[in-house]
Amino acid sequence: MADVQGGRPDRPEPQVALLDYGAGNLHSLKKGLERGGARVRITPDWDEALGLDALVLPGVGSFGAAVRALRGHEDDVRRALEDGLPCLGICLGMQLFFAESEEGEGAGIGLVPGRVRKLRGRRIPQMGWNDVTPEDDPVFEGTEGPDGLVAYYAHSYVCDAAQAPESVIAWSTYEEERFAAGVRRGRTVGVQFHPEKSSASGLRLLENFLDEVAR
Repeated sequence: MADVQGGRPDRPEPQVALLDYGAGNLHSLKKGLERGGARVRITPDWDEALGLDALVLPGVGSFGAAVRALRGHEDDVRRALEDGLPCLGICLGMQLFFAESEEGEGAGIGLVPGRVRKLRGRRIPQMGWNDVTPEDDPVFEGTEGPDGLVAYYAHSYVCDAAQAPESVIAWSTYEEERFAAGVRRGRTVGVQFHPEKSSASGLRLLENFLDEVAR
């Protein structure tokens, strides 16, 4: 495994935009990206964010608040991602790849067909550690330990990608429900869990994303 303390010494530091929706503390995610070897700029400005080497959509806030911050920029963001701008969406950030959510009104980016719906279970939200079963995707390289990949979740909603099953790159099960734990379209990757809170495995995932940015 690569050194998670400071990224790979053999690649340049990408400039990464960490989008600020105006809700939540972004410190731990910023720190995780910096440990992976990125120069991070926290910004609420979509034009600035789309002009850097990569975009990270964090998992803080609600869908309604996030789409209010997105309003008027949906087409620009979708075109940038379709044109190959690397993007990592975390929890809520992954849900923004979809067009709509039961959590709130407004339109997401609409990059991945499907919608966001409430997690089915007796105890909601799901808070804590859970197993993740990844597909063969480079973002998961080296993330599995002796017991597989275990990641930290804090969510009440999941992405229903039944219209685009080929986009799903990881699965998790909570109580009796199996749901998409990760999606990919081109250079856009989303994970429903929080890598910045998932110990060494999560930091390795962030580093793998940054390796892809550098390529």
